[in-house]
Amino acid sequence: MDSTLQILVSEEGAEAERLADLTRYLREELLQLDVDDVKAAPGEEPPPGARVVGVVEVGTLLVTLGSSVTALNQVVGVLRDWLGRFRNTREDTRPALKLKLGDDVLEISEASDEQVAQALGAFLQRHSATSEARP
Repeated sequence: MDSTLQILVSEEGAEAERLADLTRYLREELLQLDVDDVKAAPGEEPPPGARVVGVVEVGTLLVTLGSSVTALNQVVGVLRDWLGRFRNTREDTRPALKLKLGDDVLEISEASDEQVAQALGAFLQRHSATSEARP
């Protein structure tokens, strides 16, 4: 199994500061799990002469799953719960997620809680089957 899960958080009409906040909150939750690391993805190189250090891609996290068999399962549970919390707020929109693990990509936006659970369950099953097939 590829051990790095890329998570892209987006929200229609959201400013960079809002995306940074959403991503930070999600990162804090993911760091509580049995994963090796959760960090912001590196961004594009700044233009020559710019005084910028450590550019990161706003809204993108890299989750290093490590060798734990349960890490991906835990991450999927947190993502499902995290998205579900936005359904219970007064906000008109909720964030969209794009997950990439190896060559497999899952995009979730404007889905019901049941659809989110089904999509994440299928994603988890695909990767559980892959890791179990390896010696």
